[in-house]
Amino acid sequence: MCEGQALDGRDFLRQAIAMNPLEIAASALLLLNIALVARRSIWNYPFAIAAVSLYAVLFYETKLYSDMLLQGFYVALNLYGWFNWSRSRAEAGEVVVRTLGWQARGAWLAGCAALTGGWGWLMHRLTDAAMPWWDAGVAMTSVAAQILLSRRYLENWVLWIAVDIVAVPLFAMRGLWLTAGVYAILLGLSVWGLIDWRRAYRRRAAA
Repeated sequence: MCEGQALDGRDFLRQAIAMNPLEIAASALLLLNIALVARRSIWNYPFAIAAVSLYAVLFYETKLYSDMLLQGFYVALNLYGWFNWSRSRAEAGEVVVRTLGWQARGAWLAGCAALTGGWGWLMHRLTDAAMPWWDAGVAMTSVAAQILLSRRYLENWVLWIAVDIVAVPLFAMRGLWLTAGVYAILLGLSVWGLIDWRRAYRRRAAA
């Protein structure tokens, strides 16, 4: 048993040494970004833009094309979010949390499902994408979550939690072990973000 444990330790060390430096840098930036988002810090946006730029290259190399194309859209959304959060802080003195009604929540979920089906079919038919349906689900739900985040809606965290749950095994199966581990940490940060943003929303609503 001790011999097997030693072997596992050596395997882990070899994998750690062989990790892509690009993946390490992107993962570190992403963790900083989400930690700042959970705290409603506007300074999350420079880290976000740097992280998605690196991930675009990484996903191209691993044939996760939906996620690769998603990064370009993320840059635009992060610039929009930076502007939106700055305006909210200038007007209210803080980044104000908003929430959707039940009808709007249903519409966003239906939109995520429809876009996942359509985009997954395109990736399956037109490219050699690995796991096109899972990849599409992560990509399309991430788009919706990022839009809601940029507009300061509490529900963005619910979608991010769903994305993280699916992304961990997806990236692990593509050999992106560090990114899979990062998304496991992001799952915890997303739960924290949901709790903290809900607290902030209730505090402001009661004021």
